[in-house]
Amino acid sequence: MRLWVDHTTHYTFSAPAARGLQRLRLTPKTSAGQSIVAWKIGLEGARQEVEYDDENANHVTLIAFEPGVTEVTIRCEGVVDTNDKAGIVGHHAGYLPLWHFRQPTELTSGGPRLRSLIAGLSGKQDTLEKLHSLSALVRGSVEYGSGHTDTASNAEAVLAAGHGVCQDHAHVFIAAARALGVPARYVSGYLMMKDRVEQDAGHAWAEAMVDGLGWVGFDISNGISPDPHYVRVATGRDYRDAAPVTGIRYGAYDETLHVKLAVAQQRVEQ
Repeated sequence: MRLWVDHTTHYTFSAPAARGLQRLRLTPKTSAGQSIVAWKIGLEGARQEVEYDDENANHVTLIAFEPGVTEVTIRCEGVVDTNDKAGIVGHHAGYLPLWHFRQPTELTSGGPRLRSLIAGLSGKQDTLEKLHSLSALVRGSVEYGSGHTDTASNAEAVLAAGHGVCQDHAHVFIAAARALGVPARYVSGYLMMKDRVEQDAGHAWAEAMVDGLGWVGFDISNGISPDPHYVRVATGRDYRDAAPVTGIRYGAYDETLHVKLAVAQQRVEQ
């Protein structure tokens, strides 16, 4: 399947920005199940400083605001070929050891609710079966819905709220998998919807390490493993490692953010 992605992030500032730096994790890489046909990032009100691969092997573009800007636009557009790997990404690669993905983080920390969630998982299940059961448990415990959590909500807080979005589902799954001794990581990317092209935001899911298969993806929000409708962009221990845009800015002003995203299938010319 050939997917076209058009993703624009637009900032408006109430006063001229003195300075600002942002890290963009918005460039997917060719990996198992996907091949990058074309990808570009366009900037208005900012300039590119440097590109590099971070500790998670994500491709990062560092940009700086132009002095005195009141608007900054970041537009990513590209084409990605995908194929069905049943969610299997494969062997571990990169700069970080697997034990790194067994360690809890602030966003993937748990407590009594998390322990209660995983208490019912049978120890007789193999790892893959156990992870699919865990995905179903998380989905059943955290109803999909916005407005109940934010980007600082950890796994235990999400379980307490009983509602959350894809980011929250991923954090609870990751926290639980790690509590079971399974390395797990967060994935940010794109998902082509069946009922619309225009979307409000990108998507997030999780991957866990399974002996004999390697990294395997679990989209808890949709109850499936990623298929050709998905584009992987960045991974990390949690959202903060894989966030599409992070950075700092200086100046006493308010900021308004507007995101425009479209993901659609593109016909392949024979």
